[in-house]
Amino acid sequence: MIKIGQYNTLEVVKRVDFGVFLDGGEDFGNILLPKSSVPAGTELGDEIEVFIYFDSEDDIIATTDRPLAQVDDFALLRVVGICGIGAFVDWGLSKDLLVPFSEQRRRLEVGQDIMVRIYTDKASGRIVGSTKFNRFLDKTPADYKLGQEVQVMIAEVTDLGYKAVIEDAHWGLIFKTESFGKLFPGKKLKAYIKELRPD
Repeated sequence: MIKIGQYNTLEVVKRVDFGVFLDGGEDFGNILLPKSSVPAGTELGDEIEVFIYFDSEDDIIATTDRPLAQVDDFALLRVVGICGIGAFVDWGLSKDLLVPFSEQRRRLEVGQDIMVRIYTDKASGRIVGSTKFNRFLDKTPADYKLGQEVQVMIAEVTDLGYKAVIEDAHWGLIFKTESFGKLFPGKKLKAYIKELRPD
């Protein structure tokens, strides 16, 4: 099953002047990998790891370019444009990622670096970004143990310390008195569970 907005390994099934087509299965048919992204020496039957997303015409397309993040990831991205429906952020692909106004906690500005959660909008099927994290986090029980090592990403600086996303799943807090080195939104690091709260 093809995963839109994520990496997929697909078979080359057809060669054309402007690239190759990859087997997207019954649901998606053949998916174009443009010539500029085709690895040298690619032959029919080869399997290629590609990122699947929508191009500027909203057609499904493949690329061997590596985006800064994929669907279900949190990432620190730069705002590169504003339009009538939201802001665009650079996520490392030729088509920028839209963060709709409805998904912004506060209005974004060009040049701003912001934490974004990338997800697939169920209504439109499109890949978009959000700065409203609460609905993506704390949905599963926090089954951590005291002293357990976890991966965290700093999301915000607060009066108490640093609000962090734990294992892409839960909110956590690193108190200023418990932090070492320079911490800033978007930084990923190892941390250890010191306290579990009932909520």
